[in-house]
Amino acid sequence: MKRYLAQGLTALAMVVFAGCSETDRETPLPAPPVITLDSPTSIYTVKSGREIEICPTYENAGEATFAWRLDNELLGNGPTLTFSSEQSGRYYITLTVTNRGGRDEEELRIDVLDLTPPTISLPGADKGFTVLLGSELALNPEVASTLETSFRWTLDGRKVSDEKDYLFAATEAGDHTLRFETSNEDGEDAVEFTIRVRTPEESDFSWSFEQTSCNVAVGRVIRLRALEVENAFNATYTWSIDGEVLQESMTPEYAYTARAEGTYTLRLEMKNQYLTASQLFTVTVCPPEGTYYRPRTGGSQAACNRVYEFLPAPGQFVNEHYSATTMQEACAHAEEALAQKAYVSLGGFGGYLVVGFDHSIDNDGDYNIAITGNAFDGSSEPGIVWVMQDENGDGLPNDTWYELRGSEYGKEETLRDYAVTYYRPEAPKMNVSWTDNRGASGTIEYLGTFHQQDYYYPAWVEAGSYTLRGPCLQSRSYDQSGNGTYWVNPAFEWGYADNFSPVDRLSDSDNYNAAASDNHFKIANAVTFDGKNADLKYIDFVKIQVAVNQQCGWIGEVSTEVFGVKDFNMSK
Repeated sequence: MKRYLAQGLTALAMVVFAGCSETDRETPLPAPPVITLDSPTSIYTVKSGREIEICPTYENAGEATFAWRLDNELLGNGPTLTFSSEQSGRYYITLTVTNRGGRDEEELRIDVLDLTPPTISLPGADKGFTVLLGSELALNPEVASTLETSFRWTLDGRKVSDEKDYLFAATEAGDHTLRFETSNEDGEDAVEFTIRVRTPEESDFSWSFEQTSCNVAVGRVIRLRALEVENAFNATYTWSIDGEVLQESMTPEYAYTARAEGTYTLRLEMKNQYLTASQLFTVTVCPPEGTYYRPRTGGSQAACNRVYEFLPAPGQFVNEHYSATTMQEACAHAEEALAQKAYVSLGGFGGYLVVGFDHSIDNDGDYNIAITGNAFDGSSEPGIVWVMQDENGDGLPNDTWYELRGSEYGKEETLRDYAVTYYRPEAPKMNVSWTDNRGASGTIEYLGTFHQQDYYYPAWVEAGSYTLRGPCLQSRSYDQSGNGTYWVNPAFEWGYADNFSPVDRLSDSDNYNAAASDNHFKIANAVTFDGKNADLKYIDFVKIQVAVNQQCGWIGEVSTEVFGVKDFNMSK
């Protein structure tokens, strides 16, 4: 605060001029004004587009003039100021009050904050939902809001709930309009969609396919199948080639034996009492194993030399410190990170990385592959390992994947064909919602305290959702503290990347500082889709895939980290 008295006041009081009138001698100068702001901190807060009135109190201001200035711009000349701005930011304003006896001046700050209306994310609402008559549909939208928020559900124009979550009971066939609204003091958001209640006879049939074009070496057996079959009801599935029936059963899969080289087209037909649907599969039977084997040379490198695919699940390290808007750019980032022995994070369940080498890696029955992670005692984030031969010789990982068996393979609690669908958030800094093919749902939580990039959803995935599939190990993670402050991720016995294994680390080090360390893998553990030994003589490609679906409070999702993949044969 600055106060100024009129210059010469003391001198004027001591000197009497001969020409002064009696009236002049009897009129004293007033005391200088004093300003007291109505904020003890001199700081005011208002939302963008809204008004705030600043009302100081004054002493000795009966004959005073007022000036409110922002960067030398006069905002007002009254005792109060009404201020608003559409632009957020900090505004420093000077108030000056002047009378004949002097002046007072105060500087104040107005913080204009962005509006924070709520934002709704409800996976699947854009397409609507189909529900069988007599069943229920649980709707659990995610609402991002920093303010107190209200909710409202209406069904066909009638209010049915004011809670965030809603359980829809399909008691009446037909199409229904459901609307969810949310609001806070800064604004509102709403989503409206159709729920189609159908009898079994009316329900829409759907199915999906992992792949419809396959390459396989002669003499091997692969599985062809349909996935996520919905509303097929007691259907019959018929597989045929050129009209010749190969199999007719109640299951939508077929084990195809590659008997002779060539390209074959198989037809799958689904038929029930309501409808018929079909899908074509192309199978290229390649030359025998060994035809495209690439022997090691004196110039061969142990480390992988190329990343072919990098598709993480959403996670706290995704999009952090790198920018990728295409799969090619994402692979280039991962390739550079591995070359520098830095980590590549695979996000939540199902995220994966595919790498290749400048030679084929031989199966000698012992450990052949080393994968570098950073596990330590109490911190294991297991990744399942897959291997592939270049069966068609084109240098690309477009042939048959074989899982490397680990300690949890074949156990009842290990889920096969587990799939999780992740949904793009509606706004920055939101959790990522997911649903799985077992009826569960959840979120990859946004951990803004540690990782503040706008989105944990991969920027190079253009679709609004994507699905990752693979085996899922039963999580062993637990909160040892009981209050969420200390999470433990115990190790699995053997067979997984980024896992503090007592077997395949080939080391007694406790790796207390979470340094990069290796797990080791045997090609001899490769199995076919039905659990039989694959008996691969060598491999050309390796895939690492996150094997657990687990969120651990403040430390986030269980996420396999990869620092490198090597031909361990070259280290023996």
